Amino acid sequence: MHSPEHTARSSRRRRVSSYPMFARLKLKTAVDTIRKRGSIPSMLKTLAALLLSASAVFAQPNPTAYDALRAVGNQNRDFVNRIVSVIGVDGNPQPSTWRILIDDPNARGGIREVEVTDGRITSNRVSSRQVTGTPQGATINPARLNLDSSGAYEVASRTADSSHVPFALVSYNLRTNERGDATWIVTLQNQNRRPVGTIYIGANKGTVTRTEGMFAGAPMDAVVEDRREGDVGEEEQSGDNRIMRSVRHMFYRTREQAQETFKRVRHNFADYIRGND
Repeated sequence: MHSPEHTARSSRRRRVSSYPMFARLKLKTAVDTIRKRGSIPSMLKTLAALLLSASAVFAQPNPTAYDALRAVGNQNRDFVNRIVSVIGVDGNPQPSTWRILIDDPNARGGIREVEVTDGRITSNRVSSRQVTGTPQGATINPARLNLDSSGAYEVASRTADSSHVPFALVSYNLRTNERGDATWIVTLQNQNRRPVGTIYIGANKGTVTRTEGMFAGAPMDAVVEDRREGDVGEEEQSGDNRIMRSVRHMFYRTREQAQETFKRVRHNFADYIRGND
């Protein structure tokens, strides 16, 4: 004969074993669901952190020409005073690599070529490259350099918008003109890297001094040039046809607008290299 305690335990076992199977499965599923729900917030937090980290990496812009020149100056300060040309291609809007040509009397051929990628010098070699359009021995005066490549992009982009010229990529060439003035030559390109227009911008006062094929409806060989800097009146050429008169009028209008942009993006290189701004 079983004791009352033994009888009670047997009765509980029978009740548990007779509990419907589907009910026990539902109970287990509910517990698992609660556990999973509890882990979802932590998973979302981890995913959000990863996305923010990735976006921070991809959002970092490429270094500007000033950044590349500072890297060169950190290696040899005297090089900054002997820059012949600064070149960057396929920028979006800034290129990943800048090629800097330096007047170096100790180099065979007189030119040293330094490449800077992502703010670091990746190549430093003697070059036999000829700098097209630059007078022999002409170097850029850093004290009269008031336009970084980012500013040159802003001026060129404003000019392109006014000219209704769409573009996808930008190539840069900073060098002196025949008067010894530093000039940005900004070439706008489509997605196939074909040029759609070129803008010459004075690096001292930000004046647009020349455009090539920049205005909608104008042929690619349509060149307008006025090398006077500052505020100047519109100047017509006696041999202009109707199309060129229209292009020249648009040139002076966009030139005025570009001048306003320059006032906003002006950035003196000497101040930058000293860390004063």
